[in-house]
Amino acid sequence: MKSKINSQDSESGRRAKSINTTPRIVSLLPSATEIVCALGLENQLVGRSHECDYPRSVERLPILTAPRFEPSGPSREIDRRVRTIVSEALSVYRVDADRLRELAPDFIVTQSQCEVCAVSESDVEGAVADWTGKHARVISLNARNLEGVWNDIERVGEAVGVRDRAHEVTTGLRERVRSISRRAARAGYRPGVAAIEWIDPLMMAGNWIPEMIEIAGGCDLFGRPGEHSPAISFDALCTMNPETIVVAPCGFSIERSLTDLQVLANDRRWRELEAVQSGRVFVADGNQYFNRPGPRIAESLEIFAEMLHPTIFHFGHEGPGWRRL
Repeated sequence: MKSKINSQDSESGRRAKSINTTPRIVSLLPSATEIVCALGLENQLVGRSHECDYPRSVERLPILTAPRFEPSGPSREIDRRVRTIVSEALSVYRVDADRLRELAPDFIVTQSQCEVCAVSESDVEGAVADWTGKHARVISLNARNLEGVWNDIERVGEAVGVRDRAHEVTTGLRERVRSISRRAARAGYRPGVAAIEWIDPLMMAGNWIPEMIEIAGGCDLFGRPGEHSPAISFDALCTMNPETIVVAPCGFSIERSLTDLQVLANDRRWRELEAVQSGRVFVADGNQYFNRPGPRIAESLEIFAEMLHPTIFHFGHEGPGWRRL
């Protein structure tokens, strides 16, 4: 998620170093929380969003956000609620501005890529617009591909004064990606993949996911690298007849996805798909993986590699991270 701090990154980083105090950080995005912790700054976190749950130790922090709608129920009903709120020019989430002000953070990390995924930059700016006294720096992330993820990690590190540590983290992540790419290239074939990001209505994964599928040795049949998730019809899925289907709805656990998957499985055409007949339908944890553009994007790539080429890759994610139907 591309940062908008630009030239002010260096200024903020110099300020964090020069005043010799511990910066106070609020994260309003699960992947941002994971980035801050990977940079060794977990102890500087003073607040989080209601969805920030990794590492588990961050659950001790005050929660500063809440959804404006009930996030339970079938996929189609959740989609309807979200679309209604967005159509009324309302944010999908609330920010506790009073609590945020009390915590007096030096940095607030959020995102500007998706109004549905997390609290947006405009929401945060609205929450702090009437502050007086201490000024909080808003770091807005907006990655659309893997390079954007690495850049966001380094920009956060630069802003909070741990640039060298950020470089170490991204160097390690890049090497893990290169290693998988080299091994996957020896597979000899690339199965056609349909990566489902939302079940009803049917949406395919976009942004960094098509790139990850390519690196893991597959061919994404619907998504385009760096582009938003496309909506498709069930007829289109049947026409492409993918060899592999990966179901990882944004924000859903494996168990939740299995429940909603019945919407597709109840259609007789689902049973006629090549992926279904060959036993190459996988359900993955779309909440913890794939949809969090932070350090664990490397684990997400490992999951793709295990599913697409099980004779080559064995990282141990099967079970907690993904299951075969």
